[in-house]
Amino acid sequence: MLIDSHCHLEYEGLVEDQAAVLDRARAAGVHGFLNISTRQSEWDRVVGTAQREPDVWASVGIHPHEADAHEDLGREALLAATQQDRVIGIGETGLDYYYDKSDRQVQQALFRMHIGVARETGLPIVIHTRDAEEDTAAILSQEMEQGAFPALIHCFTASAEFGQKVLDLGLTISLSGIVTFKNAKDLQEVAKGVPADRLLVETDSPFLAPVPNRGKTCEPAFVRDTATFVAELRGVPLDGLAETTTANFHRLFTRAKA
Repeated sequence: MLIDSHCHLEYEGLVEDQAAVLDRARAAGVHGFLNISTRQSEWDRVVGTAQREPDVWASVGIHPHEADAHEDLGREALLAATQQDRVIGIGETGLDYYYDKSDRQVQQALFRMHIGVARETGLPIVIHTRDAEEDTAAILSQEMEQGAFPALIHCFTASAEFGQKVLDLGLTISLSGIVTFKNAKDLQEVAKGVPADRLLVETDSPFLAPVPNRGKTCEPAFVRDTATFVAELRGVPLDGLAETTTANFHRLFTRAKA
């Protein structure tokens, strides 16, 4: 039994045939899905799907690309959204300096606000970081000093040094289909060394389809391909990796019902 710890079921490519997408994933042995939001206007749809489907959960948050459009989002709005049934996480949020679609100071302020709500509610925060390792690590370290909070780096593609920093802070690392790419040798080395109790797998669908489906619209069913690759990389059976990552998911997302 696998869990796709990060997918976007409301996005184009999945939402048009969402029921069939979920059925194909279940047939592939995927029996849990965290439906991630990236902007406030998505929250109702993301949560609605989770409330309709018994094996789907929801997150609420603002992606760094959307930060400028949510500069005035108050803590109370996010806090209220976390109280809804089936919401088990906060995010995705974080920093993205690769595209710089939003002002970096605004990204940082919203990231810290999300962390504050995670600390207050105990819900894990789902972190996106790209070309922003130094600032992401600094903010996480500073905020941890003010009080611990559960968190994970989703779609991990950063350096081994950054990976060790976030592991030292108590975070979990989630691997996407990128780890299967031929040019991802450095990431594959990192993936071998992530402690077994800090590892998750995800699709980030409809993006980043793993080998052998690269180039296709990614679906939650493809998390099995990523898990198979990671299991072989780490020298463990697929069933063992599935059991471990599922247990890790429920240990981190304590509001999820098995």
